[in-house]
Amino acid sequence: MAFNLRSLGRAVRTALRLLDGRPAAPAPRTETRRTPPRTTPSRSTLPRDAVAGISGKYPGDFTGTATIKYAPSPNGKPEPGEVVWTWVPYEEDHSRGKDRPVLLIGSRGRYLLGLMLTSKDHDQDRRDDESYVDIGTGSWDRQRRPSEAKLDRIVQISPDDIRREGAVLDRQRFDSVATALRELNGWG
Repeated sequence: MAFNLRSLGRAVRTALRLLDGRPAAPAPRTETRRTPPRTTPSRSTLPRDAVAGISGKYPGDFTGTATIKYAPSPNGKPEPGEVVWTWVPYEEDHSRGKDRPVLLIGSRGRYLLGLMLTSKDHDQDRRDDESYVDIGTGSWDRQRRPSEAKLDRIVQISPDDIRREGAVLDRQRFDSVATALRELNGWG
């Protein structure tokens, strides 16, 4: 029985899902021709309402008013004020996306609310984009690059879809994000 890196990776991911209490992913189709790897499955390989990387149907980006709170806790559960890693759907196509760090800012129903982080500099470039706020560096980025939080898109995240915690953002930096988010959205 021959193993390649792809089949070994599938076996490791399946074992981790089972240990985490999540159902194992369906077995991939076997292909006779060699194709380049995909970062996410194509729409044709997904169930009708499924999105790659999350446990259920993506509920869509959050719109409305939210209460921003800072409540990190070393209990192993994702809490507002923490930076976590999860799969985030692309804005223009929720069936595709990528794994990225997200700053949790609150919750709404069964979902956590989060802001995507990026290491690209948006607020100091020539566009002077006010929908980003600097948060500095942290252990969520292995290379310790300065990060920014994207304020104009609030993603809804099932706690089951969080892959790992990256860090707790200190209160001062969290408050600067919260203030900018309130100003941008007109929240009181």
